[in-house]
Amino acid sequence: MTASRPRIRAVLFDLGGTLVDERDFAGWADLARRVYLDLDPDSVGHHYAEVERAMDGESSPLDREERIVEFWRRVLSGAAGREVDARTAAKFCGIVREQERPVHLFSDVRRCLDQLRGEKRALGVVSNSTSEASVRRILDRVGILDYFATVVSSGTEGVAKPDPEIFRRATHRVRVAPAEAFYVGNLAVTDARAAAAAGLHAAWLNRDGFGLGDDPPEIMSLLEVPLAVRRAERPA
Repeated sequence: MTASRPRIRAVLFDLGGTLVDERDFAGWADLARRVYLDLDPDSVGHHYAEVERAMDGESSPLDREERIVEFWRRVLSGAAGREVDARTAAKFCGIVREQERPVHLFSDVRRCLDQLRGEKRALGVVSNSTSEASVRRILDRVGILDYFATVVSSGTEGVAKPDPEIFRRATHRVRVAPAEAFYVGNLAVTDARAAAAAGLHAAWLNRDGFGLGDDPPEIMSLLEVPLAVRRAERPA
């Protein structure tokens, strides 16, 4: 006898790298000159992706701000071909924050959201970010704020992914049980595995991958999300 599964009533998304592309390798290389680093944009892009993968789920005693500085220290060091100290990385982070960040909506977002909304599924965002207000501003800038019933930000909540608590708060606010929610993010550990540990269904959006992984389940485009959601509802 097959066991029934609950309907997925809500689909939640990460923000950067999932819904919007905030990367600006040429701009960052240009800003690095202000801290006396001459970097190639392609090298910045390569090391950005490499460090992001390496730090995903990495255990660390650092707080959020310290982790951001350490992230950029590693990226700048790799792109420069020499060790860059934390003080220089912190100064670079300050310069980046002073700039208006270019933000672009990934091309697969609207079709995904339209289909899910057409299926009467609630939509939300769970992001490790400065604040809920900053997330809403970004969503508004790219024209998709109205899709989302719930926005949860680590900066506002005081708890960040991969802590299961932030996912529990999101499902509570969208008024569904964790088993009735599906989460999509671009990091295997911090997003997909963490959401699964909190009791949600989850998929890892690996835009540069092959879509073959199942630990965690891997997709290559948001256009695959509606099918993945329906698959999660099928009887076991």
